[in-house]
Amino acid sequence: MPYRPTERTEARRAATRERIVAAALDQVAAGGYASAGVQAVAARAGVAVGTLYRHFPSKGDLFAEAFRRASQRELDVVVDVSAPDGRSARERVAAAVEAFARRALAGPVLAYALLAEPVDPAVEAERLRFRTGYRDAFARVLDDGVRDGELRPHDTRTVAAAYVGALGEALVGPLSAANGGPHEALIATLVQFSEEALPRAQERVHA
Repeated sequence: MPYRPTERTEARRAATRERIVAAALDQVAAGGYASAGVQAVAARAGVAVGTLYRHFPSKGDLFAEAFRRASQRELDVVVDVSAPDGRSARERVAAAVEAFARRALAGPVLAYALLAEPVDPAVEAERLRFRTGYRDAFARVLDDGVRDGELRPHDTRTVAAAYVGALGEALVGPLSAANGGPHEALIATLVQFSEEALPRAQERVHA
């Protein structure tokens, strides 16, 4: 008879897989992507390297999953804090920018890995996918602002993509330094930039 895994076997396998993913994230958070070799992750997870490869055929597959988990968690926060709840588009954009920057600066090693560190192609594909997710989150707020008359009509997807690019670029230096110092002035500057960059309805468009 062909072997059929039991519920207990499947549960154990799933638990091992989750432990490997958690170990990969912990390793990246501790030393960046460059430190996260398969052997280091296997040791942190308490499994043999062969066991790790039974769950993930390659390092790229493993870290694509790990990055997907970490990136989704951060994107969910931005989506949540910018949700429509009676606030203006300006307030929602400012809240999203502050949450993004504050969380990144609180975990600089992981944030730098998610945003800018050289990674395998499979991981880079996840990075690009989540950049699109952030763009769409900002674009929804901008669309609401246009609909409500707070913002003048504009290409919301392009402006939202510019927000994402500007935030990432502004944070790369501070994140790579990873000095753990106070960053309130930087966060305040990014929030101010985000508010002043909004195409307000009362502004005149010069040819």
